[in-house]
Amino acid sequence: MKQKLISPSLLSADFANLERDVKMLNESSADFIHLDIMDGVFVPNISFGMPVVEAVSRHSEKPLDVHLMIVEPERYTEQFARLGANVITIHQEATRHLHRAVQQIKARKVKAGVSINPATPVSSLEDIIADIDLVLVMSVNPGFGGQAFIDNTYKKLARLREMIELSGSKALIEVDGGVNDRNAAALFDAGADILVAGNYVFKSPDPKAAIDLLKGQG
Repeated sequence: MKQKLISPSLLSADFANLERDVKMLNESSADFIHLDIMDGVFVPNISFGMPVVEAVSRHSEKPLDVHLMIVEPERYTEQFARLGANVITIHQEATRHLHRAVQQIKARKVKAGVSINPATPVSSLEDIIADIDLVLVMSVNPGFGGQAFIDNTYKKLARLREMIELSGSKALIEVDGGVNDRNAAALFDAGADILVAGNYVFKSPDPKAAIDLLKGQG
């Protein structure tokens, strides 16, 4: 039976009570903790950086799923690996030398992911798909939480699943943006392995139950 993995995004957590929220996730059925790093250049928002990742790493019992929404991510992958990232995902659109950047991540014994924005075609991954551990499909335009899900994502998932199978790649498919209990099952059915959820989890009166619902366990 296919695993249904959930990676709650700390971007929607209460930053005045971050240790509390991380410990809550430790006690939940979440599989990862998703950390969105934004630079205000690649995306129109600034989130948090290395000190927060280091602090979360000290308290987390879940693997850290670090998503770099920054220009020239290859300049920083070594530092994030050293701070405790288990997965580092960079954007196809953010680096001129994607293959080199991916190899830098893997050299640190960290899983390497590549993300594509809503307007970036799946075909852009054709020459890198066999080298990566994860593809992160953005189902909203990156930069802010709470956006509406883009329905074209389902078509992209089908094309991506076909590409992965034809290439023999072992890459997992992750979806980030607008994920909730109304579309989670359909996204898993369409080919997703991991769902990132921020507002849906942290704005819920019972975040742990919300994570279970996304997994179909509620």
